[in-house]
Amino acid sequence: MYIKQIIIQGFKSYKEQTVIEPFSPKHNVIVGHNGSGKSNFFAAIRFVLSDAYTQMGREERQALLHEGTGPAVMSAFVEIIFDNSDDRFPTGKPELILRRTIGSKKDEYSLDRKNATKSDVMNLLESAGFSRSNPYYIVPQGRITALTNMKDIERLTLLKEVAGTQVYEARRTESLKIMTETNNKRAKIDELLDYIRERLAELEEEKEELRDYQDKDKERRCLQYTLDAREQNLINVELDKIEDLRQNGVEDTEENQERRLQVDRDIVEIEAEINEAKQQIDFLKVDKKQFEAERRDTARAKAKIELDVKGLSDNQKAAQETKERHQYELKSIKSSIQEREQELDEVTPGYTIKQREEATIKSELENADTTRQRLYAKQGRNARFRSKRERDDWLRKEIDESYPQLAKIKAVRMQTAEEITELEKEIAGAEEPIAILRQQLEQRGSSNDTMQNQVNTAQTERDQLMDERKELWREIDKLESVIKNTQHELNRAEQSLSHRMDRDTSRGLAAIRRVKQQENLKGVYGTIAELFTVSERFSTAVEVTAGNSLFHYVVDNDQTATKLLEMLHRDRAGRVTFMPLNRLKPKTANIPKTNDAIPMIEKLQFDSLYEKAFQQVFGKTVICPNLPVAAQYAKSHGVTGITLGGDLSDKKGAFTGGFHENKNSRLDAVRNITKLRDDYETHTNRSTSLKRTLDQKDQEITRAVGSLKRLEQSRHRQESSYGPIRQELQGKIVTLQDCRDALNAKHRAKAKIHLNEQALAEQQSAHEAEISSDFKKALTQAEETQLENLSLTVQDLRRQYSEVSANRSELESRKSELELELRENLRPRLEQLNAQEYENQDSGRGSNLRQSQQELERMNGAMKVTERKLQETEESLDQLIGQVVELEQRHSETRRQREDIEKSIERQQRSMEKSIRAKTTLSKAAVDVNNRIRDLGALPQEAFDKFKNMKSDAIIKRLHKVNESLKKYSHVNKKAFQQYDQFTNQRETLTKRRAELDSSQASIEDLISVLDQRKDEAIERTFKQVSREFANVFEKLVPAGRGRLVIQRKTDRAQPDDEESDEDRRESVENYTGVGISVSFNSKHDDQQRIQQLSGGQKSLCALALVFAIQRCDPAPFYLFDEIDANLDAQYRTAVAQMLHSISHAKSSGGATDGQFICTTFRPEMLLVAEKCYGVRYVGKSSSVVAVTREDAMEFVQGEKQ
Repeated sequence: MYIKQIIIQGFKSYKEQTVIEPFSPKHNVIVGHNGSGKSNFFAAIRFVLSDAYTQMGREERQALLHEGTGPAVMSAFVEIIFDNSDDRFPTGKPELILRRTIGSKKDEYSLDRKNATKSDVMNLLESAGFSRSNPYYIVPQGRITALTNMKDIERLTLLKEVAGTQVYEARRTESLKIMTETNNKRAKIDELLDYIRERLAELEEEKEELRDYQDKDKERRCLQYTLDAREQNLINVELDKIEDLRQNGVEDTEENQERRLQVDRDIVEIEAEINEAKQQIDFLKVDKKQFEAERRDTARAKAKIELDVKGLSDNQKAAQETKERHQYELKSIKSSIQEREQELDEVTPGYTIKQREEATIKSELENADTTRQRLYAKQGRNARFRSKRERDDWLRKEIDESYPQLAKIKAVRMQTAEEITELEKEIAGAEEPIAILRQQLEQRGSSNDTMQNQVNTAQTERDQLMDERKELWREIDKLESVIKNTQHELNRAEQSLSHRMDRDTSRGLAAIRRVKQQENLKGVYGTIAELFTVSERFSTAVEVTAGNSLFHYVVDNDQTATKLLEMLHRDRAGRVTFMPLNRLKPKTANIPKTNDAIPMIEKLQFDSLYEKAFQQVFGKTVICPNLPVAAQYAKSHGVTGITLGGDLSDKKGAFTGGFHENKNSRLDAVRNITKLRDDYETHTNRSTSLKRTLDQKDQEITRAVGSLKRLEQSRHRQESSYGPIRQELQGKIVTLQDCRDALNAKHRAKAKIHLNEQALAEQQSAHEAEISSDFKKALTQAEETQLENLSLTVQDLRRQYSEVSANRSELESRKSELELELRENLRPRLEQLNAQEYENQDSGRGSNLRQSQQELERMNGAMKVTERKLQETEESLDQLIGQVVELEQRHSETRRQREDIEKSIERQQRSMEKSIRAKTTLSKAAVDVNNRIRDLGALPQEAFDKFKNMKSDAIIKRLHKVNESLKKYSHVNKKAFQQYDQFTNQRETLTKRRAELDSSQASIEDLISVLDQRKDEAIERTFKQVSREFANVFEKLVPAGRGRLVIQRKTDRAQPDDEESDEDRRESVENYTGVGISVSFNSKHDDQQRIQQLSGGQKSLCALALVFAIQRCDPAPFYLFDEIDANLDAQYRTAVAQMLHSISHAKSSGGATDGQFICTTFRPEMLLVAEKCYGVRYVGKSSSVVAVTREDAMEFVQGEKQ
């Protein structure tokens, strides 16, 4: 074992924390300037390990703290870390950390970071080899000089201390003190024995006279006992009667108290029912108000719809008449159109035939007329031209000119044919849209009905959602009222509970509950009272057992508890006792296994997670039927016994009990608060859920309203689209008729173009044929004949054409009239009537009577539902009001019952008080009688039977005579026999005690002799060991010399230089007067010199040799030397350094070194053999210790020499 490391802070000159680099287990040397803090370093070690700094006052402790500029140092500590690899300290750890902390008001030790007492530290140090009788393992400055200047007697005292004679001296002093006390006791016993002998002689004379007195007194006592016994029996009879009355009264009182408790519970239940009924009444009043408002709103809406229905009904009648007229006119127009179309159908075929006939005749007429004209032209051309050539040229010219005309006619014919094709396509394309538009108009009614049904469905859905929202509003209002009432009740209950506990505890619990909710802390479970349930039968016993532990707070571990404590301290929020489950270690109780001792913890229901907490509070408590049984188990098993009524007996024998007011039960208050909190949380969660549902319902209503608006807009767009459809249909019909008229015109134009083309072609053919004919001045015979025939034919055809044309014109005129009437009159009128019908239908749907009637039916249904709900609400309200009246009557009756019970209890209490007063009086009389009987003393057997049958009056007369006769014995010592016996017994006791004191004195004298012998042996043994080791050490330090210790005796004053081994002239160690030192530095055979004759360096070397010798006799695990080589010569400094080196490198039997050395020096010799070197620096008025190299240390020492 050795010092591994030292940490200093705030001690003397070491202001800042100084952590010194680990020391070598061998030889360590510290250097530094004077005043740098070397001596303070050794003082710090002595401060921890030695007795030098004990019994210090405040000023002395303050002197050890660092003083300097800057903030004041309030405390200091020195910590020494020991290497314990050899298990010299019995801790089982490889290191031991020893710290001493000091301040102006404190002085504390700690071992391995745990607080310890000074005695623990000193005992541990002594167990590791630190001898308190040998303080020379620490040699501060001046100790060597003090040894050098010691006198012989002082050296002897030093050897006695090393030998441990202080223990023997202390025990010898104590034994002498006891022996002195024993002698004093013997003297007192002798005095008492002399007095007792004299007093016994006097009492022998008084005994005869006392015998006569005792006979009379015996008779007196027998008579007095008979009277007192009779009085005692009478008193006992009266007391028994009173006790019976009291017991009956107690039973009646307990019964009445039970009845009162039951009545109190009934009152609480009735009040709860009244509050609940009143709350329901408030809810029903709110519902009634809402239903009445709904009824008014529904009635107003119903009245408005009824007016609309009435107006629509009136309008429907007028519309029906208009419709009938419209239908009649429509039917008439359709009939006329049908007649005209039928007539047109009949005219059109004849017209077509006549038209074809006319076209044929006209074609024949034009062909005949053309041929005739051509013959006439040919006839004229023959006269016109002089030659064939001239004629042919003119014909060719005509033919050439006719080609462009023919081409143009063909082009016009082709264009007309294309236009006819386009018109036919356009007509065919226009007919289908017209049919579609007609179909849309015809299907408009069913589309409007479908759209109206969708709108009605959307309105119904919207109204249903709004009704559901109203119900949600109503329920939320109810819940808000319930939450408000519950919050009020909870606050009142918490306030009531806070009045039953400490104010700081109440504030602390409230703060923890608030923080737990805000931060959602885990591992914060609750108070003991909140974590269990128990039958009401055991509630009183459980509450009395727990006491204030009901409000101890259970948490998972000490970290959570620390966090909450810091919060309470920070916020100044009260005080709470925490129960960290990881720290609780409840002890197993010795619970009796009997039927009349029920473990209380078995009657509690709680989560197994909190097992430790409940074992800690309730694990050592049993429930017993009565207090004597509880006291018996408390004494025999070391448990706490408690009755169901709350009377308690603990293991120390103390009883606690009395009346327990259940009305003020804190456990019931906690249960009530827990129930209210659960109700509040349930209602709050329900309210939050309903509000979320209400938000969802609002969104659904918004969507339903949006959907309804979109449907109404679609219906409006559909209704408003029929006017454009009708206009579009009318336009398309007009366009179709125009196309048909244009088609007819194009067909006629095409026929005319065809005739022109045919005539032109025939003219070309005729011209070409004429070119090929001979040139003659007149027509040929055939041509003449043809011309004549043609003239007749033309006349006939013109007549036919005129007839056919007249018929065709007549038919065409009728046909045009019919078509014109249909197109311009009848069909437009039909369209107009149809449009009016559609408009009437549209306007009718805008304020649809059926829809209004449906709305009216819905309103009637809503009104009935509202009326039904209102009626049910009123009935419930009347029922609840009646119930409240009934409950209030019950409440009044119950309170009267309670008053009657209290009056009965009060009467019983007065009666019991009266009985108690009487019992007190009788008990006092009984005590007086018992005292009188007891004062009579031991009675003879005849006292119980001799005067048993004598009357009381006769006993009183006889007692009077006996008392008169006893007056002549007034001077007699009535206690002579008793005193004689007492003095005899006392004499025997004192005689035995004196014999014991004689024996004790002999034992003490033997002990003192043994102690003196052992002390002498220890001194002799120590002197021999120290003397032998001194000679060896001196021989090593001074190889050429020799040294020895010389014991000084009273009988040796004439021969001080005799050998210590000459024991024949020594009678006892008490003859020792001192220890001298005799040395020779030059020779082992020269005369030796006494230490007083040596130089200063030689004296210091002798002193060092003595220190080493003492250390060898009582070795320590390490040594601290402060400048022990300061006064030595160079050669001796080298010898001392070599000795330290050899000791520190020597191995003990366990393999460790013989000792660790920590030295300070200003000399180089120790540095040369040191394992590690350290330097002490003083910078900024603060010291520090740092490791330095041997070269730096040598350089510092050399610098100091210069």
